[in-house]
Amino acid sequence: MIKFTRLVCFLVLVAWGPASTWAQCETWVGKPNEDDITDAHVTYRQYVKGKQPKDLTELDPESFNIAYNAWEKAFKAAPAADGTRPFHFIDGRKLLKAKILMTDDEAKKKELGQRVIAIYDQQIQCFPKEEAFLLGRKAYDMFYSPAYGYSVDTYKAFKKALEKGGNNTEYIVLDPLGQLMAYLFPNDKVTREEAQQVLEQAIDIADYNIENNDKYGEYYEAGKANMQRHLAEVEDDIFDCDYFKRKLLPKYEENKEDFEVVKYVLVKLRTSGCDTSEAEVVAIAEQYRKLATEINTELEAKRRAENPGYDASQLQKEHKYEEAIARYKEAILQEEDPEKLAQFYYSIAFIQTWQLGQYSSARENARKAAGYREGWGKPYVLIGDMYARTARNCGDDWNQRLAIIAAIEKWQYARSIDSNVAEEASSKIGQYAGSLPEKQDGFMRGIKAGSKQKVNCWISETVTVRFK
Repeated sequence: MIKFTRLVCFLVLVAWGPASTWAQCETWVGKPNEDDITDAHVTYRQYVKGKQPKDLTELDPESFNIAYNAWEKAFKAAPAADGTRPFHFIDGRKLLKAKILMTDDEAKKKELGQRVIAIYDQQIQCFPKEEAFLLGRKAYDMFYSPAYGYSVDTYKAFKKALEKGGNNTEYIVLDPLGQLMAYLFPNDKVTREEAQQVLEQAIDIADYNIENNDKYGEYYEAGKANMQRHLAEVEDDIFDCDYFKRKLLPKYEENKEDFEVVKYVLVKLRTSGCDTSEAEVVAIAEQYRKLATEINTELEAKRRAENPGYDASQLQKEHKYEEAIARYKEAILQEEDPEKLAQFYYSIAFIQTWQLGQYSSARENARKAAGYREGWGKPYVLIGDMYARTARNCGDDWNQRLAIIAAIEKWQYARSIDSNVAEEASSKIGQYAGSLPEKQDGFMRGIKAGSKQKVNCWISETVTVRFK
């Protein structure tokens, strides 16, 4: 009798299971009310197609209710739509997320959030080929859902998504996974072993895609960086030096000439608390410096050959001034960006002023620099410096002091248009205020304060006379 009862129960469960799954995956195809279902589908799709939950919240209440009710009707009657496209699942989640955004009722938010996740599970049953992708999206939505958030259930969802998706797991899981583990681990919600396993798997997935995924590699790199940033405060507690040495030293021995591998191993060992004086770590550090020097030398040579503006700045640092100017001029011929052109002309003017004493050319180039960048005071500070520096070459004492006025006027103008140079310009004005003409000298020449006078030397500018 007992055996017979168990057999009956088993048969009931077998019969009920497929029927339950089938009911969740019904389509409208061949149903007596197929037209009604497809009408409901068409009705709601016109509101939802191409939109995100935030967009749906901007619908007027009547339109939103029409869309939501039509979706409910279509979804209940035919969850799997025509059986080939998961519209009803995807669109349902959008509408439910929109409702979450539109309510302040926390209990309602949780209820709606649970339904969003349930629809993921139902879609996976109906479209099992999409399981890996859907599990990642499900975990992502669970993390940002008021119904799950920083929970162990969310962690389990991420774990399953990584296991099922492998290297195909979407980059969107990395950032929230880092936030989640940074909360769960220090709160004793997951063990150290669990944290190590899931995080190492996520890192491996990210690294694989950074290397091999041309389309989304940068997104995986950013996601990995965000994940590690969230883990910064707990990483040392999760991983230890011995763990990283066991994992990475064999990899290092096989790839000693691969700069990226050597760099990765060294950084990992250092950040995992390994003693930097250990022979193994010291050897890796020396190899890293060797490879980095070789690579940097090659990259620097290539960069300087291909980028005349950069090469010019380096030549300037190396005190090769004539060569630097020649390369700046090459850069100017190739450049269209006004900001860069301004800097190139300024650099030429600076060299001509302070290193070569070519003041007329320097002033011309400084003016060109100012013309390319509106409100930039540095070129005018430099022109003021030229005038002050050459004032003693402007003939008699009176003209020398007029040259100082010309310099001060340039510094005053510079600080009036550019607050970034105000302090420097004011300092120079104060420094040279004592070199202004004496009032008595002006009186002897019949010249009053405020009158216009031309500086009779290469400066050849008209200034407004002022006295000490």
